[in-house]
Amino acid sequence: MTAVTKGEGMSKPARATVQVDNEAVRVTEWRFAPGEATGWHRHGYDYVVVPMTTGPLRIKSAQAEVSNDIVPGQSYFREGGAEHDVWNPGNREVVFVEIEFKSRPR
Repeated sequence: MTAVTKGEGMSKPARATVQVDNEAVRVTEWRFAPGEATGWHRHGYDYVVVPMTTGPLRIKSAQAEVSNDIVPGQSYFREGGAEHDVWNPGNREVVFVEIEFKSRPR
């Protein structure tokens, strides 16, 4: 992800821990306490999200605002280029791992 800014109306940023960062991939663990957000950002690469917990996430883009309930074992792929803010509207921590594929910049 690039160009992270604090989320609109959010009190704190989600915690991002980069686990691997090399020429091929960047692997980041994201931890969202209730109300925490990534901040507005653009994905420069194709990526896969691997949920580690069950929970709701709200995703706001220029086109819409949607809810996405993540569930361990139900990973998903997205093409790079997406611009959005992601936050936890729930009452418990939500965790996922994001794997960005640097071989396909967008």
